[in-house]
Amino acid sequence: MLLAPLAVFAEEHGPRYTGDNELMRPEGYREWVFIGATLGMSYEPNEARRKDPKFHNLYINPASYHEYKKTGLFPERTIFVMEVLTAGSHSSINKQGNFQDRVLGIEVALKDSSRFKESWAYFNFIRDDGSAADSVKAFPKERCWACHNEHAETDNVFTQFYPVLRRDP
Repeated sequence: MLLAPLAVFAEEHGPRYTGDNELMRPEGYREWVFIGATLGMSYEPNEARRKDPKFHNLYINPASYHEYKKTGLFPERTIFVMEVLTAGSHSSINKQGNFQDRVLGIEVALKDSSRFKESWAYFNFIRDDGSAADSVKAFPKERCWACHNEHAETDNVFTQFYPVLRRDP
């Protein structure tokens, strides 16, 4: 089996934009590198969120993952997709614990200094009415960037939460 060169993967799984400079929703991200899952993580001390936890599955585009593992740096055009899902329980034969249930939407972190002054930008493909958007503009900088910049372990990325991305195993 022949593998496509890394450059082909980078282009195939790189960011795509509309003519209005909106990021298009990444396709095929479930075939990217799965870096981990969390349950109920939140940056807000909100009691209601703890009562209704969400699963987050995180994926990184393959070329960026391989470059990061080799160099310790996230290259330009790195894309992280965070899939947000409800936590199900007490269904079918399950009597305890939680499982990933209904997909609510996806969020994206993207490194592209040719388009974003701070290199990283953040996107939410979930509309206010709960439907999925095909393309969106980046959040305003103060919405995500400052927290990632202050608290992320590596280049605006929370590598501290994902063993697959930690530099020393």
